[in-house]
Amino acid sequence: SCSARFPNQNQTKHWYAQNYVDYHKCVNAKGEDFTPCQQFKRAYRSLCPNEWAAKWDEQIENGTFPASLKP
Repeated sequence: SCSARFPNQNQTKHWYAQNYVDYHKCVNAKGEDFTPCQQFKRAYRSLCPNEWAAKWDEQIENGTFPASLKP
């Protein structure tokens, strides 16, 4: 389970969020096909809580995502 793998949920969420934000900034700056961007995506997707990404994708679409994704 996620909680067993991630005893410190807050630290994990921060690391996960950082990779998610970096991915979107990278794509906004360089485009989806820029290989280094894919490394951020792999990093955040390799972690358990996919519901975070799903929620954040929704927030981006709605314009309510709390961080700037501008490069």
